[in-house]
Amino acid sequence: MRAGVPVAEDKAQATVEMAVVLPVLLILAILVYNVMLFVCAVARFDHVVADVVMAQAVSPPGDSGATDGAARVAASLEEAMEGYRVSISVAGERGVSADGGVLELVGALHTYRCEMRFQPWPGALSIAGVSLGAPLELTHTRSITVDPWRPGVVA
Repeated sequence: MRAGVPVAEDKAQATVEMAVVLPVLLILAILVYNVMLFVCAVARFDHVVADVVMAQAVSPPGDSGATDGAARVAASLEEAMEGYRVSISVAGERGVSADGGVLELVGALHTYRCEMRFQPWPGALSIAGVSLGAPLELTHTRSITVDPWRPGVVA
């Protein structure tokens, strides 16, 4: 016992400090968890996009254009990114030939713009009418340009 102060009050100080610090540590842990999930998803997405575009979009069957190839690329990317809680969108566009000559009639390079959107956890958590979900979406885009006449060539 110190000069009139009981020992029990010193023990309660650690409990109060823990009650103040614990919510901050929980928020920090959730933030780090979401960043690590996003980094893993981006690494997988970057690794898979070029392979999927070359496999699904180069030399499409029949007379299908870049938009049909984009639908096949999007379906394959969603299958490859299963388990990462991301949404995928793919836009395909035909470019013009570099020389602007006869090859412009045949078809030029195709560019596929692949976008991955990640919704951090918790997405739509509501406690007592208060929304605690993340108000933003993280996006990552990658554009791949391929030559439909030379399989495996990425420009």
